[in-house]
Amino acid sequence: MKSPRPPGEGRGEGADRPGLHQSPLPLGEGQGEGHRPLWKTGALTLLALLGFAANSLLCRAALENGAWRIDAASFTSIRLSSGALVLGLLLRMRGSKGGTRQGSWGSALALFAYAAGFSLAYVRIPAGLGALILFGCVQATMLSVGLVRGERPRALEWLGLAMALGGLIALRLPGATAPDALGATLMAGAGIAWGVYSLRGRGTADPLAATADNFLRSVPMTLGLSVLAPLALGAPRATVAGVGLAVASGALASGVGYSLWYAALPHLTAMRAAVVQLAVPVVAAAGGVLLLGETLTPRLVGSGSALLFGVFLTLLARQRKAPAPAR
Repeated sequence: MKSPRPPGEGRGEGADRPGLHQSPLPLGEGQGEGHRPLWKTGALTLLALLGFAANSLLCRAALENGAWRIDAASFTSIRLSSGALVLGLLLRMRGSKGGTRQGSWGSALALFAYAAGFSLAYVRIPAGLGALILFGCVQATMLSVGLVRGERPRALEWLGLAMALGGLIALRLPGATAPDALGATLMAGAGIAWGVYSLRGRGTADPLAATADNFLRSVPMTLGLSVLAPLALGAPRATVAGVGLAVASGALASGVGYSLWYAALPHLTAMRAAVVQLAVPVVAAAGGVLLLGETLTPRLVGSGSALLFGVFLTLLARQRKAPAPAR
């Protein structure tokens, strides 16, 4: 389904080496084992990941071609606006005074590009397929940047990267179960934008404040999209159900979801944080089948398995070559 740090701001051990432990969800400062009970960390992590997967399900339920609950531009505007509102409220509850702007216009633009492509894609493709394409393109973007910056992968990393890219390519091959080409391309663009957003957020001192600021900065962009979209997409439309799904996506799945993730993150190692994120597209695919009546095709299962296992191999190789932390 660029994100200081949503989806993927990686701090933690090895954050200043290109590409290490990069992931599509935010990685925060001070990762490691804390004193919080294990069950509480597990519950926070589970709820956060369910929220991230729910974004795909809520968006597809609202925008599925034929449902006509809301148009993609309006969904994007409501999602980002409600997310900005909830994140701002959470910061005030935390005691932040909000005097210093933590985000940037460049990151806000990447966030907007992700959200707009995400919504436009889900008019045309199923939730599970979209989540896999998004996840794969985020990872591919971050790994590619690592290569450009001089990182030299080991053999296991190359194998994992080849499997992940092979899975992505197999998803796009022509055939009876091939995805809509425009929808898949739009979601790939959303994944690239999220990868850029994630990379820009690495090293942010206060990821929740930066996320809130970037959401706020993106609101004028989404309103501009809503003004211009009728020229290409036709008259806007919105039902009560469509608006409710957009608010749930922005306020709950994004706003509350990020806050839960940042609460769990200090008590997770970087490797664990990265690996548990592999569950997000799996949950989205399962939810699409169970809740939205989508079909689980052999292409989706095979390509998705190759993609996720390839990413896991890459993460495993990175963990092995990282130097042990000083004791």
